[in-house]
Amino acid sequence: MSEQDEKTRVTEVVTATKPREGGGTDCLVVIYTTERALLGKRFVLESTPVRIGRGPDNHIILEGDSVSRRHSHLERRGASWHVVDERSTNGTYVNEEQVPGEQPLQNGDRIKVGPTILKFLSGADAEAKYHEEIYRMTIIDGLTQIHNKRYLQEALERDVMRARRHDRELCCLMFDIDHFKNVNDRYGHLAGDHVLRELARIVSERIRKDEVFARYGGEEFALILPETGLDGARLLAESLRQRVAGHTFVFQGETIPVTISMGGAQLSGEMSGPDLLKAADEKLYDAKRGGRNRVCT
Repeated sequence: MSEQDEKTRVTEVVTATKPREGGGTDCLVVIYTTERALLGKRFVLESTPVRIGRGPDNHIILEGDSVSRRHSHLERRGASWHVVDERSTNGTYVNEEQVPGEQPLQNGDRIKVGPTILKFLSGADAEAKYHEEIYRMTIIDGLTQIHNKRYLQEALERDVMRARRHDRELCCLMFDIDHFKNVNDRYGHLAGDHVLRELARIVSERIRKDEVFARYGGEEFALILPETGLDGARLLAESLRQRVAGHTFVFQGETIPVTISMGGAQLSGEMSGPDLLKAADEKLYDAKRGGRNRVCT
């Protein structure tokens, strides 16, 4: 999804107080943002409250139309942290659920303010958790919580080598959301984010453990299907298409119609991993040219 019109700027929390008893350094880590340079940035929670918003008087400043001047804040109560929404226009979300005023935070919770997602890490081993999160960001898409393009490409190369070595079938499916720009234009980018997350969730529920599901870029996704021929890939693709078309996507009380177009291809001849992706992508565009909300293999 393109959000180039939204810019995010983050400043460090600079006011320090005595760390909470029990050891550990609680922090927020940026795991998803429209500015790639901010990925992995850490904010140690040493003061309370920690204010988040578009205004210059906030500790963490996030610019963008979907961010309020004073959007939300974190405050420490005893040994725990709470996130409090400041009656923001578009709401504050924790783990994809809108905060009803305020909410206590648990280690690993994801806080979404506008287009930015920050992960809360807590406890005596917060430093180790931070380094684990940095590694995780190299293979997981912060918005959808499925694998990213880098992981997909590496996994595909391994699966191509394995398929050739053992003379086994291998297929790839690629799909994207029909008229996704219209979703963003009509319902807003926050609704678009919700659609991407929800789509990833319902597809993830359908695939097997040995299959790789990844966000390829924007609203485009890919599936690697080891030991699956084209007939099996086509059946799965049609099942997923129907599953998405039959699902009710609701964001802030509005129902958003969503369908997908999907293309699939099977490894053959001297195809490389990128060749297989390209072949599936070409079939995806055949599906789009053929009227969308359909499968072409």
